[in-house]
Amino acid sequence: MTTAYYDIFNGDADGICALHQLRLAEPREATLVTGVKRDIRLLDQVASVRGAELTVLDISLDSNRTALLQLLESCRVFYVDHHYAGALPPSPNLIAHLDPSPEICTSLIVDGLLAGRFRAWAVAAAFGDNLHDSARKAAAILHLAEAQVERLRELGELMNYNGYGQQVADLHVPPQMLYAAVEPYVDPLVFCAEAELLGLLRQGFADDLRRANAVTALRETAHGRIFAFPAEKWASRVAGVFSNEKAREKPDMAHSLLVDNGDGTFMASVRAPLARRAGADSLCRAFATGGGRAAAAGINALPAGQVEDFFQKFFEVFSP
Repeated sequence: MTTAYYDIFNGDADGICALHQLRLAEPREATLVTGVKRDIRLLDQVASVRGAELTVLDISLDSNRTALLQLLESCRVFYVDHHYAGALPPSPNLIAHLDPSPEICTSLIVDGLLAGRFRAWAVAAAFGDNLHDSARKAAAILHLAEAQVERLRELGELMNYNGYGQQVADLHVPPQMLYAAVEPYVDPLVFCAEAELLGLLRQGFADDLRRANAVTALRETAHGRIFAFPAEKWASRVAGVFSNEKAREKPDMAHSLLVDNGDGTFMASVRAPLARRAGADSLCRAFATGGGRAAAAGINALPAGQVEDFFQKFFEVFSP
């Protein structure tokens, strides 16, 4: 009987680049399961699968625990991630490479597993996850010109930007289509030179960021800034890029962005100070739909009635 394969990955730069590295090293026909960046409970979509091999990338094990336990009864699961995981299920069917360190992303973990064979893709992913120091450290080994490093930075940031939205229809390019576009390319610099869809992402990025930069802080103290966006597609798309830019703008401050979901809830993005990347995950996990990693985390649906509580906890967590 032929084994069924599933590749399950976050629809942002890190998830796509992590899978691309693995499939360059070991090509395999597989059913792809992905979605917008905030669609983190992807294992729910395949929980009824039996007797398959699953590769799971860049989604929290803890957020997918119930479905994972069900899958491990009959499936082999290869899991790579950098988000909060919680206790590891004691199953012989699970091979996990998990590292929540604030300076690492899933693609850099994969890069280590592959001994740097396709490192340029990991560099792009690290830039996309706002890990600029880690990205440049990895790029140094490749001896690239500064202009080439900048192209990888733009690629990672554009791919990450494309992952944000309430639903796949909000994105400029569906994640499966973006993965299919990079799939033929061993060298991301060649992809940058040839891929027409990057022009679409550049234009969308510029338009959305122009709207975002017209917004001023809703609340600000010496330790943090909070911004708010309306219930519009551009707001969801640019949320991650905007949050990362604000974090780099004032690295000693924490940042949060609330985007109105239009249903009485808000999507919240949180960035810990770049100078001390800790606290974002614990803050967001205090709310029902929250999760993430120490440096960057979020809440998918923060009820309007809990916004003031969130504001209070935000300034408590990030005040010395």
